[in-house]
Amino acid sequence: MTTLARLWRQYVPARVSELLAVVSLTSTCMLFLHTSHLQSQLATYTNQLDASGPASTFTNGALEGVANHKGSNQRKSGSCKNYDWEQFRHLDPRSLNNTIHHNKMTLMFNRVPKVGSQSTMELLRTLSYKNGFTFHKDRPQKVENIKLTEREQRRLVQLVDVFRPPSVYVKHVCYINFTTFNITQPIYINMVRDPVERVISWYYYVRAPWYFVERKQAFPELPLPSPAWLRKDYETCVRTGDRECQYQEGDERPDFAQLTEFFCGQEKECTGFNTDYALQKAKENVERNYAVVGVLEDLNTTLTVLEHYVPRFFKGAKDHYWNEVQKFSKVNRNIYKPQVPHEVKEIVRKNFTREMEFYEFCRRRLYMQYAALKLPQQEDDCR
Repeated sequence: MTTLARLWRQYVPARVSELLAVVSLTSTCMLFLHTSHLQSQLATYTNQLDASGPASTFTNGALEGVANHKGSNQRKSGSCKNYDWEQFRHLDPRSLNNTIHHNKMTLMFNRVPKVGSQSTMELLRTLSYKNGFTFHKDRPQKVENIKLTEREQRRLVQLVDVFRPPSVYVKHVCYINFTTFNITQPIYINMVRDPVERVISWYYYVRAPWYFVERKQAFPELPLPSPAWLRKDYETCVRTGDRECQYQEGDERPDFAQLTEFFCGQEKECTGFNTDYALQKAKENVERNYAVVGVLEDLNTTLTVLEHYVPRFFKGAKDHYWNEVQKFSKVNRNIYKPQVPHEVKEIVRKNFTREMEFYEFCRRRLYMQYAALKLPQQEDDCR
């Protein structure tokens, strides 16, 4: 019996270890082959799109049919052409420009997901070379925490304060009031998008093959999503009452569905979905602390306002964007996002009342800033 036990201890652990090593190696090889196949498939689809002509979408399809800035006035913006500009002509742009209250040229872009923020970030990065400022962004996170503890907030504001002006810092994070930590407030900017279109975009973004492949490569310990979850389409998710697609007032959601939360701030009361507190606080912060909140569906208007209200960082932004439109339009383009029926969007929109109110508030403020400039080419920008 002693001899058998000795043999067991001597040989079995080694054989088990070898077996586990073989299994691990096989799994790694299979994952590598799978990701390589997905990446090659993605490249094939992208090349097919590129071969069909100029880029036809900005990020996830919010702006379709754009033409090159040079030689064409048919650049599609949003619905600003239907707006009554005359009601804002009397405004003084200085009264709408929070940038003039800042002596320290540090820009904070606390970017909201799926509002064209990747393209805006890339635009800022390229403008940093032309306009002479330093560009900084947060590194990829295993878990994106937009709500920070007081200690984490202090560390972040101290980090941003260290950057030598003029500088830009970009991060997914809810608004932080730097002055509560006795540190100079930076110039805040951000972007918004139709809230329902944004959550649909996010829904398919996290299901795109390149998204979870890149996440798996960056963080190998993350589990791969289940095939059933990947195959679930948004219409079915909504119509079957799936929890993922039910947007209930006061919910604390893990999918960044709440647009107002990014502008409301770090308070716990800001976290509940579609609440009046988050709406009112977000509006207050935009008015007091944001130089510009752009609108993805009105890109020309957004770029023009950024150029005039934050010129240190966005000088020449519109021409630069349209001269490089094919490069910027490929950023985060999701070719796997299907069309969602209008009636499904309307079902969802019923629960986004305050989110929609905030979106319209930001649009109106952007149009006020734009109209106050009294530029001669305003009609062209709305085409």
